Amino acid sequence: MDLDDHHKPSQGVKVMTGRQKLKIYIPGLKFPSVSVTGSACALNCAHCGRHYLGGMLKPERGDLLNHCLNLAREGYLGCLLSGGMDGRLKVPLDFHAEEIKEIKRRTNLKLNAHVGFIDESDLDWIGYVDAVSLDFVGDDDVIKRVYKIDKTVKDYLRVMDILTGAGVRVAPHITVGLDFGRIGWEYRAIDLLLEYPIDVLVLDVLIPTRGTEMENVPRPSVAESLKVVEYARERFDGELSIGCMRPMGRWRLEFDRGAVLAGVDRLTNPPKKIIEWARTVRDIEIIYECCVM
Repeated sequence: MDLDDHHKPSQGVKVMTGRQKLKIYIPGLKFPSVSVTGSACALNCAHCGRHYLGGMLKPERGDLLNHCLNLAREGYLGCLLSGGMDGRLKVPLDFHAEEIKEIKRRTNLKLNAHVGFIDESDLDWIGYVDAVSLDFVGDDDVIKRVYKIDKTVKDYLRVMDILTGAGVRVAPHITVGLDFGRIGWEYRAIDLLLEYPIDVLVLDVLIPTRGTEMENVPRPSVAESLKVVEYARERFDGELSIGCMRPMGRWRLEFDRGAVLAGVDRLTNPPKKIIEWARTVRDIEIIYECCVM
């Protein structure tokens, strides 16, 4: 791929570079991910297998406040509060409610929370975070195959109802190809989310990860993945973000280029070549935070 030849878009990608500034997010330097459960998770999802907890910071139990106070002193901008799910199918951030409130009282850290299947009892502490990231699946069978839990699309919609009904800023995440590399349900998920007052929609793409059930699944193709991006761009009026989870290497180069041309507003951790090329077709702003902030 010749990145300098920016007059030739990827085949099938509609060029929509007339949109406003492209925000490039690089969270790793100033916005770390924090797991409140260490490496533990009650689930063993087919695409993750607890793998992604490995790269998160892991404060000791009861030490979340001190951990975040240290982050603030060291100049960090914020963090993603995450972790594995417990038997309630929640990330147990409610057990840290008082610490979360104190973090917001005593620091300027921005907090993004990864929550799971919350209920109304969580709204007290959720009111203290700046954004909620919610993995969203729009197909009952995909939920069963991948997450192996007794939940349906209606359960995800109920979480959306609770959060948006309370005025919480929620950023749904759709993982393209989550169904063992197959693409299809994502279009319905986008349609369902259009009914909600969201200002950012995040699209990730499946990474077949070593040690998981999907280790040998073919990566979703760049072309099919970009079709989902284009559909979301055409339908969604808010800011469309490409999240941090997507394949690396040449795949990312080609996909990121197509996503920029398709008019996404936010792009997380693109290769340096993409940043250099994107400056030739869009105004660029680099932000050292999570892409939902």
